Amino acid sequence: MPHCTVEYTDNLGEQARIRVLLEQLAARFRDSEGVFPVGGVRVRAIRLTEYVIADNQGDDAFVNITVKIGGGRDAAFKKRFFGALFEMAKAHFQPVFDSRPFALSLYVEEADEDGSFKANTIHARLKRAASGQP
Repeated sequence: MPHCTVEYTDNLGEQARIRVLLEQLAARFRDSEGVFPVGGVRVRAIRLTEYVIADNQGDDAFVNITVKIGGGRDAAFKKRFFGALFEMAKAHFQPVFDSRPFALSLYVEEADEDGSFKANTIHARLKRAASGQP
């Protein structure tokens, strides 16, 4: 982990630059000074084609970012790291904020270890790559 899902309304179109945002988010998680293992980073987007926003009268749009992390990170780290992540997302979407009614949210959820099951060979590939092995 972290697993990051970006949900966005399709009425944003190309203005949202979602692929750019996904790359920025992934880079931030990779550059977490070892707090998040690189082999566990998952960032994806879901384009929403059916939604209702507010009174359903305007050309409103939204982006919701949900991040699931394993437990154990201290509150100060989470506040600092995810606060900066949210500021990065706000800056990314500033042109959208400036041009239309728009809502942005970010939620961080800690996974219950008893309800979390994983299998991952990506960590081994990264370890081999770091040591110069194929």
